[in-house]
This record gives sequence, C-alpha cells and structure tokens, in this order.
Amino acid sequence: MHFDDELIDRIAPQSDVSIPSRATTPHRRRPGPRPPELHRYRTVWISDFHLGTRGCRAERLLDFLETVHCDTLYLVGDVIDAWALKKAWYWPASHTAVVRAILNLNRERGTRVVYVPGNHDEVLRDYLPIDLSGIEVCQECVHETADGKRYLVIHGDEFDAVCTQARWAAVLGDVAYRGVIRANSYFNTVRRRLGYPYWSLSAFLKYQVKNAVAFIGRFEEALADEAKRRGVDGIICGHIHTPSRRDIEGIDYCNDGDWVESCTALTEDHAGEMQILYWGREGGEAQATERRPEPVAASA
Repeated sequence: MHFDDELIDRIAPQSDVSIPSRATTPHRRRPGPRPPELHRYRTVWISDFHLGTRGCRAERLLDFLETVHCDTLYLVGDVIDAWALKKAWYWPASHTAVVRAILNLNRERGTRVVYVPGNHDEVLRDYLPIDLSGIEVCQECVHETADGKRYLVIHGDEFDAVCTQARWAAVLGDVAYRGVIRANSYFNTVRRRLGYPYWSLSAFLKYQVKNAVAFIGRFEEALADEAKRRGVDGIICGHIHTPSRRDIEGIDYCNDGDWVESCTALTEDHAGEMQILYWGREGGEAQATERRPEPVAASA
C-alpha cells in the first residue's frame, strides 16, 4: 500500500482554502515572521485526532506538529475516523494539511513515525504490518526510554468491553459523543465571544457521571494488568480521550489524551523524563504537567 501526495490530493475536496506546495514559489517574496522556536523531545505520543469529523481540532494540531521536533513520533490510533466518514463525508483542507505535516516530519526532519491503528481506523489492521510512505504501521509495539524503561504502546480499545463485546453499543455511543462534541463547539463559540477561555463540556460530563468515572478506572486497571503480564514497566495508550499518568501497582500508566477535547500529547525528553503536554490551553502557550486528577475506584 502506497500513501503519497497524489493520493492526498485526490481525497481532498475543492476548497477556497489552499495549501501551498513546495513546488510553488511566489514571484516576489516578502520578509515574513521568524519561524517559531521548536520544542524538542526524544519521543512524542499523540492519538485520537478523529480526522474526518467536525470535532477534530485540526488547526491546533497543525500548530503542534509545526513547532514540535522529536526523534520518534507515535500515532496511537484513531487518527482517521472511518466510522464517521462512512456515514457522511467531511474532509476540509485543514485535515489534508495535518496528514501532509506528518508525512513531512518523516521526509524533511527525519522523524521516525510509528502508527498504531485504533478502532476508528481499524481497517488498517487487516494489512499489518505495512509501510505507508515511510510511516511504520503496526498493531502494537514496545518503546524503550532513554533511561532504559520499557513501555507497551497500544491504542487500548482491545480492553474496552463495549468495543469488544457490544459493537452496536460502541457505535451508538459514538453517535451520542459526536452530538455532545457538536454542542460543545457551539457552547465554546459563545464563550469565546464573551471573552471566556475554552471549556470542555464533554470532559465535565465524563467526570460528573459516576458510571463514566468507574469505566475509566476499570479501563486503566485492565491496561496496567496487561503491562504487568507482559513484563514491561509501563503502558501508553489513547482511546478514552482522558489524558492521565499515574502509578497502578508499580506500572506507569500513561494516556496521551486526544485532539478533540484535551489537545494533549505525552512527551519524553532526552533524559527519559515523561510528562503530559497541554497544547494551547491559554493564549496559545503549551503547558506541561506530571499529574491529572485520578478517577475514583470502580467500587466507589
């Protein structure tokens, strides 16, 4: 399977927004602003873009990809939302730009890109392992940090009982979730006009509903158990759109979040230190943190 610029151009719709090509140079070049300073990391993990949906925050993701440099980039699933695209085609120019930016990381910056598909882009799982124009695509992998720790990298839907045992419920839940995301978009348009910062309605509901909190706790514990069974030091996943890092019985559980609600990434510096990066939360600046509020136990 080959994935190149010609294929991107075929799937991209005609739009008033154009993405400049490297082959196109203006007749007269004016001095522009200085390029942004790169944030440099050894490794970056990002997931759950859901390209092909209106909930994807593609412009913020593009800003992240253009200003972050890393030796290895892991795409931890649900990059493209094939479920949504089957129902209704939605693919603006900004989504094409995200795909090109990822390809250019590999071609121009020499970044190793590893793609672990999720349940929304599971169509790729039938062809693994494959190479997509220099991008390694695999079911799962193990990453070794600079200080010698080993982490299993997996999307995580395999440990979601709704996805594995009741697919109809997963599809129904996805429709409801996208409805909340759309309402959240309108809600934040009003907040922005009133001068208030972004606030995630879906994340608020997730932490207020006891069953949702209990589900998150069970999901995290199931992945930690799998990491322990595999004999690794930690596990890195996505899927539930809940950025988190916590110790679960000696296992370092990491969830890199998403680019629908949280706009987060998991990063590793060249000393092996890892943290969650919140991108553009306030005033376009990145914020890093080691911890997030932990969900209560399922029995609570």
